[in-house]
Amino acid sequence: MPTLPPSPHEPHRHRQMAESFGADAERYDRTRPRYPDALVERIVAASPGPDVLDVGCGTGIEARQFQAAGCTVLGVDPDERMAEFARHTGVEVEVATFEDWDPAGRRFDAVVSGQAWHWVDPVAGAAKAARVLRPGGLLAVFAHAFAPPPAVAEAFARVYRRVVPDSPFNGQSPRQALDIYEAMFAKFADGIREAGGFGDPERWRFDWEQSYTRDEWLDLLPTTGSLTLLPADKLAEVLAEVGTAIDAIGGGFTMTYTTLAVAATRTGTT
Repeated sequence: MPTLPPSPHEPHRHRQMAESFGADAERYDRTRPRYPDALVERIVAASPGPDVLDVGCGTGIEARQFQAAGCTVLGVDPDERMAEFARHTGVEVEVATFEDWDPAGRRFDAVVSGQAWHWVDPVAGAAKAARVLRPGGLLAVFAHAFAPPPAVAEAFARVYRRVVPDSPFNGQSPRQALDIYEAMFAKFADGIREAGGFGDPERWRFDWEQSYTRDEWLDLLPTTGSLTLLPADKLAEVLAEVGTAIDAIGGGFTMTYTTLAVAATRTGTT
């Protein structure tokens, strides 16, 4: 099921979709999956200190995970609705795109971005991260790719093509979706190399599973990129058909998630 904009090579140009997720910030925060503890622990261990900048922090999902791991987190997000929700959960947030955000001389031990770096220019974003990181600081960007059972994925693709026939989304298979994410993370790594100021990027991968009931998955589905801009009647049609497919396989399923990451350490001594 597509979660990326229709032009995955330059997703940062699709600002309308990038800023559509705040339409239902409470649902987004309630349903979107958290990040593997092993990922958070690895980033904290590789950072020279506890000061974290969270780019595209959204409702504060990963920010709260880093806070729980002992970090002090500042979030940056372009959507005031998402930022306001995050503030209510105890995350300090400043509203701006990362490219336009003013660090005001502040420096950080880690710059992280969960499910959001594809909305940032990969070269300009990496260059800015290098400027705000302390020597030895870590840039770590990460996101989930997921693979629902074929019956669920096929039902989604079928109804989506019917209700939005002119959509640029093509109903790619879960395998294709993972391939797209792999290619996107390779582009992130290339952006870090092109920006300079970092050692060679590392690629990390975490595979895990999460079970969903029918209602849980239908609650999450409207927060994915291809559905956030759909009219209510078309969204309802998509959810009804996907719900029928889940009923047919027993009313629930286990989702396979792959969390991909690219991490690089800032070089230099100043």
